Amino acid sequence: MAKIKYDINIMKYISLFESLTGTKLKDCIADEKLLFVVQEGQIGRAIGKEGINVRKLNNILKKDIRIVEYSGDVLQFVQNMIYPLKVKAIEEIEGKITITGNDTKTKGMIIGRDSKNLNFLKDVVKRYFNI
Repeated sequence: MAKIKYDINIMKYISLFESLTGTKLKDCIADEKLLFVVQEGQIGRAIGKEGINVRKLNNILKKDIRIVEYSGDVLQFVQNMIYPLKVKAIEEIEGKITITGNDTKTKGMIIGRDSKNLNFLKDVVKRYFNI
């Protein structure tokens, strides 16, 4: 597990998100997109009816927004991170997670150009789990 540090911008994002959605945020990661990790069971409230909260945040911050539900189970958390992509299996073997994609298109979307998506997924999972 990596130590989590926040700068002033991320703290502003967290405050805005929590006041707008009324949910408790677990984490915020600012990259090209903003990734908000909400507590378990809070995803529906965070997204809002018909995605209204996501649209509001997108308009205010002028960035792409992604909201993911945290799970104490590493395999479920990985599934939440790659949603809406469908995969055959997600397995943990000796501290390594293996994702088996349905087809080459799904595999390509999980990996991303220059392994960008896969590396981001790996970094986020390492923030919470010793994998």
